[in-house]
Amino acid sequence: MSNAAFCKPELRRYQRISLPNGMLAAWHGGGDQQVSRVKTLSLGGVFLSATLVRVVGTPLKVVFTVPEGIVQAEGIVRNTAPGEGMGVEFTRMDFGDRDLLERLMTRLLR
Repeated sequence: MSNAAFCKPELRRYQRISLPNGMLAAWHGGGDQQVSRVKTLSLGGVFLSATLVRVVGTPLKVVFTVPEGIVQAEGIVRNTAPGEGMGVEFTRMDFGDRDLLERLMTRLLR
């Protein structure tokens, strides 16, 4: 039997983009506000590189700039990696912000 038989299938709804040089995102929630580098980005959320992370379940507001404008989203911390950062799932985003993010992702996924 091959090792592939033991691998879990990818369960993510949205394809992620790794941003090694990362863009910056401002976030606030849980009594704090910070600017962090975005390590990965998708239509469903971001992984923020941060030494200061919030507890899983903490609601956050995230703001970042894309070439066509500013994207603002509400989210919730879904996972943390000590010393690395936290994964934030987007829970609410206005239509215009979603459109800007979709256009960026389309360009990056080419």
